[in-house]
Amino acid sequence: MEPKSRKNKENNLDTAFVKEENNPTRDYIFQKDKTTKRTSLVVIIFLLILIAAVAITAIFLN
Repeated sequence: MEPKSRKNKENNLDTAFVKEENNPTRDYIFQKDKTTKRTSLVVIIFLLILIAAVAITAIFLN
């Protein structure tokens, strides 16, 4: 007999990556709205700043 958690994982293979605003599904990772767009923009800017900081550090320490 398989554990319940494994059965649930196998049944939910149709999880959407991005949920449209008018779609009534509950199986999604991101919702397409202002909050998600702003948060992803902040994360991208933060990652770009980190990459630039590492590059500048490598240039000055080399």
